[in-house]
Amino acid sequence: MVLLCVATTPLVTAEDPYHFFDWKVTYGTMSPLGVPQQVILINDKFPGPVINCTSNNNILVNVFNNLDEPFLLTWNGIQHRKNSWVDGTPGTMCPIQPGTNFTYKFQVKDQIGTYYYFPTTALHRAAGGIGVLQVHSRPLIPVPFDNPADEFAVIIGDWFNKGHKSMKNILDGGKSIGRADGVHINGKSAQVGAAAEPSWTFEAGKTYRFRFCNAGMRTSVNFRFQAHDMRLVEIEGSHIMQNDYMSMDLHVGQCLSVLVAADQPPKDYYLVVSTRFTKKIHSTVATIRYAGSNIPASQELPPPPVENTPGIAWSINQFRTFKWNLTASAARPNPQGSYHYGQINITRTIKLVNSRNYIDGKLRFAFNGVSHIDRPTPLKLSEYYGLADKEFKYDTIKDEPPPDVEKNVQLAPNVLNATYRNFVEFIFENRENTIQSYHLDGYSFFAVAIEPGKWSPEKRKNYNLEDAVSRHNVPVFPGCWAAVMTTLDNAGMWSLRSEMWERFYLGQQLYVSVLSPERSLRDEQSLPETQQLCGIVSNLPRPAPYV
Repeated sequence: MVLLCVATTPLVTAEDPYHFFDWKVTYGTMSPLGVPQQVILINDKFPGPVINCTSNNNILVNVFNNLDEPFLLTWNGIQHRKNSWVDGTPGTMCPIQPGTNFTYKFQVKDQIGTYYYFPTTALHRAAGGIGVLQVHSRPLIPVPFDNPADEFAVIIGDWFNKGHKSMKNILDGGKSIGRADGVHINGKSAQVGAAAEPSWTFEAGKTYRFRFCNAGMRTSVNFRFQAHDMRLVEIEGSHIMQNDYMSMDLHVGQCLSVLVAADQPPKDYYLVVSTRFTKKIHSTVATIRYAGSNIPASQELPPPPVENTPGIAWSINQFRTFKWNLTASAARPNPQGSYHYGQINITRTIKLVNSRNYIDGKLRFAFNGVSHIDRPTPLKLSEYYGLADKEFKYDTIKDEPPPDVEKNVQLAPNVLNATYRNFVEFIFENRENTIQSYHLDGYSFFAVAIEPGKWSPEKRKNYNLEDAVSRHNVPVFPGCWAAVMTTLDNAGMWSLRSEMWERFYLGQQLYVSVLSPERSLRDEQSLPETQQLCGIVSNLPRPAPYV
């Protein structure tokens, strides 16, 4: 017998690629609606730089705060698996003080799609500091459409001429910021027929990908291309069953991707953006030019979806056309080892009713009778240090709204104590006459239903339990409810909030605390060595790290 001895070497696993960014945050003067005002620039740009990366890449963003106020950025839709330390909300991080810097380090783990970043401190979102983050599939993973000739990041939304500091003073004084003064496309607002350089150039016969995000303050918008249909291919990180649309509603905080084929006679064409569900319709345009053409765009614009009416039914029906592409190869959520989320038993139902209230004559917004207030110490830090009882109480908010939810409201840090790995159902019920838009950090959820009226358990028979889109934002129309489902398998402290920023600032938000009982690195990262400390933990020794 001959024995063969084979030498073996340890397997070496290389890390996923890193992308490094240095961002200088400053004030500047721009005129998004033609009126010069102070805006927030990143590397002298508004919108800020596009982060272009691939699934599982590591992102390091060194942010230098050259403003006169503390500053934070959040990464809307990035899940930060096991790492709420860099989520960038006041409940998870100490703000970056003026004249200092902080490096965000996170991984776009098992994600693809279109996202955006924005500031969460003060009312900075109203001034800029916003940009797109686009995550591509790995090269060996096919996507369900041909590679476009190019892709374009487009930030759209409402805009106010008041200035962010004036708007903050208005809210602090107990009043509403009122209606927006207009809408913009990538920080610009142009009118039909006005001389303008093209924003994008097409070559005839090619197809282009547009990544749209509504990063406005409070207003839903509709966008449409002159003479060109759109093919919707992705919503908030999910490939969907592809349909063609002539126009699309995009609610606050939401992102999506469309393909546009350059199949029209060469000339200029307009992208049109207009407000939805507002008494006064604001609109603006941006120009697309076919290469080599000098023919101006027609001044006859494609109409909004429903003229002279609120159009809520139209928007609800469009939402219902969105179906998850179950056959596409891509990073996707995998709740409890199964794509069949409809077969997982719900362990907790949390019904949230929004309300508009006045406390001591000052405007506030709430969930289930609790209007959130921030503490000097980020909630996650005080929890990690074992000092939560000094800063907040868990479950001040209840899973069911009180009978007098619209009347008696309390101010308090709003933290839900959640059980790790539970499969939960959130019900958002909107009893007001304005549209709402809600977002959950750290997760995607299955948006299984939107219907008029009030929710009750028998409504579950109408849920889409097969191919609801996995996403992180959901609109809730006036007098309607929306149901979403998710597995709380991402340990950390996560913001659940209104994306209407006036409502967020005045309390319509809460945090979901998801703690792993193991206190293990398997489930959650320890406090990073570089993490900034503030509040009651500023001078305390760091707790022992997880193992």
